[in-house]
Amino acid sequence: MPMITAPRADRSDGIPIGELSRLTGVNIETIRYYEKVKMVRPPPRTGGGRRVYGSAEIRLLAFIRRGRELGFGLEEIRALLALGAPGKASCADVREIAAHHLDDIRSKIADLRKLERLLAKTIAQCSGNKAPDCPVLDILDVRAV
Repeated sequence: MPMITAPRADRSDGIPIGELSRLTGVNIETIRYYEKVKMVRPPPRTGGGRRVYGSAEIRLLAFIRRGRELGFGLEEIRALLALGAPGKASCADVREIAAHHLDDIRSKIADLRKLERLLAKTIAQCSGNKAPDCPVLDILDVRAV
């Protein structure tokens, strides 16, 4: 699996991981996770062993964060990053990934609407009195299925 990153920036003014986290809105542990799964290249370290990042990582992490906010999975984001690399951009390929993601979202919305109707119907059947039979508990009970 190829590592996806933007070109390295000059590290003379390197950004520590805490500052990178603040600038991008990505948790420090999440940044380390992205390094582990090769979404972000492990950064060089100072003589004292501290990670230092550059402007390329700010942009990359902001892209990943925004993709996650839109519900894209890491593999979809990895594919979008690969398609956005110089000389590889294909709007048709990006559109295909986004369209597939939109289909997934619409399917989840339809499922949530079904769940909403079922739960609303079940709650409407519940008298709220003390009784051995409760419609809400009944739909949660695996023995009732």
